[in-house]
Amino acid sequence: MLPRAFIVAALACATPLQAQTLRIGLQADPATLDPSLSVSFVDRVVMAAVCDKLIDTDARLNFVPQLATGWSWGADGLSLTITLRAGVTFHDGEPLDAEAVRLNLERYRTAPSRRQTELKPVKAVTVVDPLTVRLDLSEPNAPLLAQLADRAGMMVSPKAAREQGDRLATRPVCAGPYRIVEWVPQDRLVFEKFDRYWNAAAVEIDRVVYLPIPDDTVRLSNLQAGTFQLTERVSPTDLGVVRGNARLKLYESPSLGYRVLSINTTRGAAKTPLGSNPKLREAFELSLDRAIINQVAFDGAFIPSNQPEAPGTAFHAAAFPLPVRDLARAKALVATSGAGRVAVNFLIGSDPLDARVAQIIQAMAGEAGFDVKINVTEAATLLARINKGDYELSLLIWSGRADPDANISIWVACDGFVNYGKYCEPKLDEILGRARATTDTATRARLYAEAAAIYLPARPYLFLYHLKWFWGASGKLTGIVPHPDGIIRLQGLRLAN
Repeated sequence: MLPRAFIVAALACATPLQAQTLRIGLQADPATLDPSLSVSFVDRVVMAAVCDKLIDTDARLNFVPQLATGWSWGADGLSLTITLRAGVTFHDGEPLDAEAVRLNLERYRTAPSRRQTELKPVKAVTVVDPLTVRLDLSEPNAPLLAQLADRAGMMVSPKAAREQGDRLATRPVCAGPYRIVEWVPQDRLVFEKFDRYWNAAAVEIDRVVYLPIPDDTVRLSNLQAGTFQLTERVSPTDLGVVRGNARLKLYESPSLGYRVLSINTTRGAAKTPLGSNPKLREAFELSLDRAIINQVAFDGAFIPSNQPEAPGTAFHAAAFPLPVRDLARAKALVATSGAGRVAVNFLIGSDPLDARVAQIIQAMAGEAGFDVKINVTEAATLLARINKGDYELSLLIWSGRADPDANISIWVACDGFVNYGKYCEPKLDEILGRARATTDTATRARLYAEAAAIYLPARPYLFLYHLKWFWGASGKLTGIVPHPDGIIRLQGLRLAN
């Protein structure tokens, strides 16, 4: 019997494509389309169709207007005043005004919202006039702009939030270019153009269908067959296939996202040698060759990196270059620990690429004296275990954000929301706090470099590589602008018949 994905592709090919229908292959199905509850990257990909934000980022990570036309900080840094775009309408016909923004931000600041931590510095939201809202802060917080350029800045209709409750997760009512028509879990999400969209001239395609298919090969096959006009996350091993097909185009962008090894240094499994001994963590890092991992696992397509900020970016700490593998020193450190060969339990998800990386790490670390046992589990179980601190070493991903604080503090601050091992250094928290309190780029870069001088030698995390985003597209689809956040904006896309 053929897999469901092949059956879907065959049926789609048997029926002529509707005019101006764009089919997009996704790696996974969203978990929710309610911005207050979303935590997954694929949610953000799909919500770009339906939920505009107060602020967006361009392809160079500059903050640009979307639902807001402008913003300004108070002289003391304790307020942010936002001017809204006139004439914006939610999908249910309700107006988007300052009161709607206030209600959205208050909703995000209260349980059960996952945006509470992101908006923690906001102590009050005040309507100044119908198109102006002021956020009063408990302390200066430069990263707030980046939060408002993500899910905390996605505006939903207050009326729909009030009346739909939990149903908003599957029937979002926002102010984006498309409105949702249908969501069949694990099968398809269907959107139609919103005719009252504020930027209607930028939206030409009438209908967008997202089809979640986890298998990279199946997504690529659908693209080659013409069933999909766009597919996300082309595998590095398939890049040559797309480049060699005259009917297809490959789009790519350096990514904000990265893969990181989380070492549990303080909870549960921290009683193991790797978690409790900094010298063994140093030895483990010295056993790795990030460039070889990138070459073997990804045909050299990604960017070897040892920090949460990518090489060449404004907040990369140049004083800490990519470490060179030093097997002799790694062996010596293991020997002086007195632990003999060191057992390490390595928890990973079920992604085949993660398994490939884990096996390379297993082999490299094995040469230095580590006996790495790989434990593969599905995503929900992995998340449950690391949330409880029930792990020793795990390979994790972060999709990245435009502000450095959301790439750094989330892991290493005492209250970082993905600081699963609860690594905590008060001096580091003080430095991170000062970095958040200024909008001066040079000052922030210096402070984040000071922070790196604390958390990188401590090694609660070993950052491995920054990703690149790869999209395959039909040659008939134009107007694609790759962004480092991995999200294709639908505005400006054109599809030839």
